[in-house]
Amino acid sequence: MRQNKVLWLLAALLTFSGISVLTSCSSDDHNAPFEEPVAQEPSITSKTYVAESKMTVINFEYPSVDPYGKPATLSGTITIGDEVNANTPARGLLLYNHFTVYRADQCPSKGNLGIQKFICGSGLITVSADYYGFGCTEDRPQAYCISAVNAQASVDALLAAKKLLPTLGYSWNDDILFNAGYSQGGQTSMAVVRLIDEKYPDLHITYTFAGGGSYDIPETYRQFIQSGATDMPSSVISVLLSYNEYFNLRIPLSGIFAEPTLSHLNDWVLSKRYTSEEIDRLVGSGQIADFTTPAMLDLESDLSKCFFEVLDRDNLCKGWTPRKDQKILLVHHDKDKTVPVANTVNMAAFLQEQGVEGLKVMKGDYGQLANRTPHEVGAVIFAVTAVSEVCQILGITVWFKLEDLNIF
Repeated sequence: MRQNKVLWLLAALLTFSGISVLTSCSSDDHNAPFEEPVAQEPSITSKTYVAESKMTVINFEYPSVDPYGKPATLSGTITIGDEVNANTPARGLLLYNHFTVYRADQCPSKGNLGIQKFICGSGLITVSADYYGFGCTEDRPQAYCISAVNAQASVDALLAAKKLLPTLGYSWNDDILFNAGYSQGGQTSMAVVRLIDEKYPDLHITYTFAGGGSYDIPETYRQFIQSGATDMPSSVISVLLSYNEYFNLRIPLSGIFAEPTLSHLNDWVLSKRYTSEEIDRLVGSGQIADFTTPAMLDLESDLSKCFFEVLDRDNLCKGWTPRKDQKILLVHHDKDKTVPVANTVNMAAFLQEQGVEGLKVMKGDYGQLANRTPHEVGAVIFAVTAVSEVCQILGITVWFKLEDLNIF
């Protein structure tokens, strides 16, 4: 693990990541246009040993719900390092919520396991959901940045894994459960906290690590419109597509997107043929006005108000009561133009108001690294800090050489 380890870790942690008058804005929830197959119990679909990573990979399908709340089968992945076996229990479980992906083969069950490989050696078993729109549901539009939907997929994957692992002879310290993710995964991680606090009293998260997430998604949208620019146009496009689709707004895409993006949405985004970097190059501009309509740029338009209403339903910075004994680490780069730092500022303020005792917030100008964006630099800070906290809790030394990262 030498200099190229830095680039690999960075790559693994990256995010992800007009109509003149709107006469109506429908949002009839739970009116699903798809007929989904429904699993009754979780089942293993494949088990593979990856020798170069010293890791066993278990793909599985499990019962969950679609973005409309209707029963559906989703998919995910369990990864187990060689240090854990039938005779050696795992130190605990890590629920890893993946960052932004767009290409179909970038989800965990299709082999995108950079972070999972990194965790091997820690003695933790890692569980990762594909989220709706990937894996066994890749023929559906992804529920991009709809935090409640992705949190449910992750928690259901965790519950399914806890059923499957004993059938394979594995055991673990059930008192240790880490919950982690960056960018879209950071948003999902905080949504997991909310979901568990509200609906799963028997689950207790040891520590949540959330970095660079869009916790206050209406504020994110507002800041993008006000600034007029983003470092990641693919994410703005995908948020508008997913909320329009799954909140049944039924707004014609010609009212949301400008040419040439409008004519290429199926190919560039919905086809799941391209990565975020490739989509950004195809869009060709980070200026919001270059790929959205004037109505989307007007915060007072009926169209913008329509989106704000549904985005605010998924705002994690209000409307719930977290457990006071939560331990949460929030990390964000002050100069982030992919996910504005206001998300972490607002989330931290909300958690403090709610009296959460174990809150740690790291935000600042962390500079640049190898010409990477601030969002990407924040990912490195997040990873190193989270690893340090994990080691302290588990009472172990770092399972890789920190000097080999050579990031500062």
